[in-house]
Amino acid sequence: MELKASMAGSVWKIIVAQGETVNEGQDVIILESMKMEIPIPAEKSGTLAKLNVAEGDFVNEGDVLAVIE
Repeated sequence: MELKASMAGSVWKIIVAQGETVNEGQDVIILESMKMEIPIPAEKSGTLAKLNVAEGDFVNEGDVLAVIE
């Protein structure tokens, strides 16, 4: 399952490291846009298999931020 950016902004904080287990609903990444923090939660439980961004990166709406298997 791919975690996608819900809006354009900067990656403010990465909460879960690649290889870690995540639970459904757990925040994985926090984006910052227009001085607001936008959490990106896991839509299912699993392992964070791939992290496509780093803190400070700019992302566009729909960009794949991470992959959970």
